[in-house]
Amino acid sequence: MTPEEQDLVTGLVIAPGEGATRTLDEVLAHFGEPDGSALALRLLRDAMERRDADDVEMALILHAAADASGEEFLEPLTELFPAEWHRGHEDVVSVLGELRSPRAVPTLALATRWVPEHLDWDENRALAVKAIWALGAVPGPEAREALEGLRDDENEIIRENARKQLTRRSEAATGVEVPGADRRADVLREATDGETGEGDVGRPRAGVPFDD
Repeated sequence: MTPEEQDLVTGLVIAPGEGATRTLDEVLAHFGEPDGSALALRLLRDAMERRDADDVEMALILHAAADASGEEFLEPLTELFPAEWHRGHEDVVSVLGELRSPRAVPTLALATRWVPEHLDWDENRALAVKAIWALGAVPGPEAREALEGLRDDENEIIRENARKQLTRRSEAATGVEVPGADRRADVLREATDGETGEGDVGRPRAGVPFDD
């Protein structure tokens, strides 16, 4: 992707207090592709093949701006997540969380434990929190078991958020609310909000939940 094309895609980002400077239609017209999801997937695969971190970021921006979804993103994103050569780990977890697929559970579980080098500074473990909330929205026993494995984690933020998600799943299954069970994890999760300071294109910031 040329610098001019990167500027075009970056114009889709909605920064705090500002609107986007480009429209999705402008981006699609430039690349000659009528479908935003298809273009995002094509750009993502191309960036992965070239190991281009900047272009991975552009593809994920486009994915969010196009409100793309679909299982076709699952395979490349699960392959991309553990790579150290890019900086899109939080955005990858966001997309996997939106898919709510049991097939994403191993990658989301990895995201609760592994810290990429570029996020080593984050004591609030925003990546892990985002992955825990994503797991909480994934149906099936695989996600529940992944959360169960975190309920006694030595890290308080991870432990409390995992317990909250288990509580939410139990409430959803039984229809019975557990009074006061969520407040502690809310406080810990809120501590992670806004850590990245990145422009937003409609995807939650670090630590913001995926609601059922």
